[in-house]
Amino acid sequence: MEYLVPILVGIVALIAGIAIGYLYRKNEAEKKVGRAEDMVNSLIEDAKKKAESIKKENILNAKEDIQKLRTEFDKEIRERRNEVSKTERRLSQREEVLDRKTDSLEQKDANLNKRIKEVTRQKEEADALVAKQLEQLEQISKLTTDEAKQLLLEKVEQEARHDMAVMLRDIENKAKLEAEKKAREILVLAIQRCAADTVAEATVSVVALPNDEMKGRIIGREGRNIRALETATGIDLIIDDTPEAVILSGFDPVRREVARIALEKLIIDGRIHPAGIEEMVGKAQKEVDNQIREAGEAAAFECEIHNLHPELIKLLGRLRYRTSYGQNVLNHSLEVSHLAGMMASEIGADVRLAKRGGLLHDIGKAIDHEVEGPHVQLGADVAKKYRENANVINCIAAHHGDVEAKTVEAVLVQAADAISAARPGARKESLENYIKRLESLEEIANSFTGVDKSYAIQAGREVRIIVKPENIDDAGMSLLARDICKKIETELDYPGQIKVNVIRETRSVDYAK
Repeated sequence: MEYLVPILVGIVALIAGIAIGYLYRKNEAEKKVGRAEDMVNSLIEDAKKKAESIKKENILNAKEDIQKLRTEFDKEIRERRNEVSKTERRLSQREEVLDRKTDSLEQKDANLNKRIKEVTRQKEEADALVAKQLEQLEQISKLTTDEAKQLLLEKVEQEARHDMAVMLRDIENKAKLEAEKKAREILVLAIQRCAADTVAEATVSVVALPNDEMKGRIIGREGRNIRALETATGIDLIIDDTPEAVILSGFDPVRREVARIALEKLIIDGRIHPAGIEEMVGKAQKEVDNQIREAGEAAAFECEIHNLHPELIKLLGRLRYRTSYGQNVLNHSLEVSHLAGMMASEIGADVRLAKRGGLLHDIGKAIDHEVEGPHVQLGADVAKKYRENANVINCIAAHHGDVEAKTVEAVLVQAADAISAARPGARKESLENYIKRLESLEEIANSFTGVDKSYAIQAGREVRIIVKPENIDDAGMSLLARDICKKIETELDYPGQIKVNVIRETRSVDYAK
């Protein structure tokens, strides 16, 4: 038990130390808390003092700002009052001016009313006087007012028509002189640069024979060879007394050419029988097809036209075997293309378009006759089918005036077509059509009032009209010529142009006794 005593003493001493330390620390803590409270109270007092000072300072600043704003507001109020007073003075001045103007206008209105009444009274007096004078004039002239007006209007109309005719004649003469001079230069230059053949095509072909014995071989036993040849080609063979010659007759130039080539090959071969005829006709057909294609390519190359559809080239080549009034259509198309291109270059138009439209303008004539429709419409349709330019289609559709020409090039194609067709020797015309055209010209001229006689001359290129001098004066001749030209253009189809020559003659006869 003795060793427990020191331990107990140590424990008691430890507890006593802890208690003493705790009491000491507590006392120190209380002192620190007291000091902290004193410091906080001091800070609070200082903060209150500062807050009071800031509050007073802010109140003073606010009072100063309020005073300043009040001063500015008073100043602005004074300025606005001054402006309002100025405005009121100006308004009062304007009111005074308006009052004075109103008084003046009222005075003028009263004067104007008086004037109107006076003018109305004078007008009524004048109307009464005019009516009285008109009544006296009607009694003197024995004409009513409407009749006099109608007479005056007729006279004025006659004078106006006379003046118009004189002016129209002068203008037309000047325009014709200038236009004809320029057009003549362009046409002459184009025609000089374009040289074309004028040989007319025929509807028959002649095949030379080595001897007359060959005629019998061509006819064959009981005519079987000639029948086989005519059946295969669709062409009539005329074997007559013409020495060493056989005539092939037909209106289809392609078939006639096939028959000619086949017959020449048969004559060279010497073996003429139905089977050989069919074989030779087939070979001739292929040869003509090649010639057609080559002719189309050559025509396009000659006119420097590219990118043509192959079918158009074939149709172009078929024109080599087509004729119009005896004129070869392919040669005609080439000539039209060259003429249109030359005229286009002279006036600054599109040369390529003019040449392309000129070359294709008669392409409708290459289509077989089994297809119904005029060649103009057929040509436009086939060009549209193979996607030609719209302007080229218009050149084709308008070259006979059936459709309005939308471009200068289309007009040039019209002119070139007329030039090519109207050249002396270019085309043949039947006697019946020739006489009918002359009679139609004279009938159109005689249908106008005042025409005494008319004569179609120069193969229908000119019509001379003799008028009655008592019905048509010199000025009216121009109007009559113009009206006749318009009617001819409307009712007749003709190549080239027709000159209308109006003649008026007056004679005065007396006798010396």
